[in-house]
Amino acid sequence: MAETALERVRRAYARIAETDRPEIWIDLRPQAEVEAEAAAVDARVTGGDHLPLAGRLLAVKGNIDVAGLPTTAGCPSYAYRPEADAPAVARLREAGAIVLGTTNLDQFATGLVGTRSPYGAVRAATDPDRISGGSSSGSAVAVALGLADLALGTDTAGSGRVPAAFNGIVGLKPTRGLIPAEGVVPACRSLDCVSVFARTLPEAQRAVALMTTPSALPASRPARRPGPWRLAVPATVGLGTLAPGWAEAFETAAGGLASAGVEIHPIDPAPFLEAAALLYQGAFVAERYTAVGAFVEALADKGDPDLDPTVASIIIAARDLPAHRLFADGERLAALREHALSLLGDRDALLLPVTPRHPTPAQVAADPVGVNSDLGRFTNFVNLFDMCALAVPAGQVDGLPYGVMLVGRTHADDDLVAIARLLQPAVRLAVVGAHLSGQPLNHELTARGARLLATTTTAARYRLHALATEPPKPGLVRALEDGGPENGAAIECEVWELPAEGLGDLLAALPRPMTLGRVELADGTNVPGFLCAPEGLHGAADITTYGGWRAYLRSLAVRD
Repeated sequence: MAETALERVRRAYARIAETDRPEIWIDLRPQAEVEAEAAAVDARVTGGDHLPLAGRLLAVKGNIDVAGLPTTAGCPSYAYRPEADAPAVARLREAGAIVLGTTNLDQFATGLVGTRSPYGAVRAATDPDRISGGSSSGSAVAVALGLADLALGTDTAGSGRVPAAFNGIVGLKPTRGLIPAEGVVPACRSLDCVSVFARTLPEAQRAVALMTTPSALPASRPARRPGPWRLAVPATVGLGTLAPGWAEAFETAAGGLASAGVEIHPIDPAPFLEAAALLYQGAFVAERYTAVGAFVEALADKGDPDLDPTVASIIIAARDLPAHRLFADGERLAALREHALSLLGDRDALLLPVTPRHPTPAQVAADPVGVNSDLGRFTNFVNLFDMCALAVPAGQVDGLPYGVMLVGRTHADDDLVAIARLLQPAVRLAVVGAHLSGQPLNHELTARGARLLATTTTAARYRLHALATEPPKPGLVRALEDGGPENGAAIECEVWELPAEGLGDLLAALPRPMTLGRVELADGTNVPGFLCAPEGLHGAADITTYGGWRAYLRSLAVRD
């Protein structure tokens, strides 16, 4: 049977203890409390409720309200206890997601490094000698390490994309306003977005869809010009200094999209990069003082040890920016946006690296402002231009995850996901039972971006058994070779294609006695498929003569 929410919670807490990364969390909920919530979700599912995220485990950035947990924004002295979940959290919980706790962040969401927190610097998931990226540091690492299925971050300057790239996961920053920002401690209120981390594109897209306010969606969008996807890609020479191997990795990603049929068009990135520099080097940073400046100044005057000195210096300095500079920068930004969008033209999206490098904690400590500014070189402009963006894995460089970013116009969110799918390697999977079209577990495939390729049969070398599981499912086993051809039969199956990371995620939750093995199809090809371990056949009826699971179910219906 499918893994229950309760089983998933117990597995997550065991994994949390095993990984021993306390800096990820600000407040981890007591296991017994989360288990009780999981049991309630299981009861709802058993009762027939449709919960699209039933049992999916959620981590929430510590500047987003979770009822019953303190909202700290990375500063213990700021903490308050909300009476209600932020709408974004509430909507995921209504869909069956279960909150594990709140995660660490760069204090007041001011930073892209993941080191500016009194709760400790968060280390990268795959290499603890590298920074995690921020400000949504704990959320990204919780997903990358498999502690949570989904995590919420916030993204003002790249905080939902930089840590995604550094930890080899998906980071989706939707169009501003799609997801309500109520219940979020503001960094720059006019720019802030709730963002999503996931290990697969379909899961990130589904979470955003569940959190989206329907009235925030446009009634219609301008029709795109027919034909293949068109992507604007700058030459690496125009991107500034990149870490060794990163220019080549970027070109490889662009080449992969071209091989997948995407039209590649050159573009000058200059207006995008100039606008990115305005976010912190211009007057727009003054909005951070508006958000929490008075509180930060009061802490600084008291010498409160909770206050990160780099964060404090950035926010307090913003107090003295003159009003005329804000208007001047606003005019410059409008001109840059007009120029940049005219260069983008009818292209569907812009492809960029997420960051120019992946620093160490020592490099950040030596130049905390300079390194942070460099990390926002490609991300800072997105919200200033009112665009959407998506960070996706694009391989590795020197053993470290490498990510690229797709940037699109307002409400082009789904287009970005569609283009990003072309970067993800796909695998085929043969299914014979509860994952077939129309069967109870088929949603586990479709939720991970799978699509049906063919309905066919296995080679005549298999036997099928009805297992005593809930929901009912069959067990496919290869017939004994010494029994001759008559000992096996052809079994109806479907072949699906899904992203490789989706298959990995599916296998992580695959319960015994089901296993993954090679299934030979009628045409002689072999594909991965679900098989049954021998111990699962005890007491199971042999239903091979029906030729498939659906035929067997039809026979039961006739008997009834």
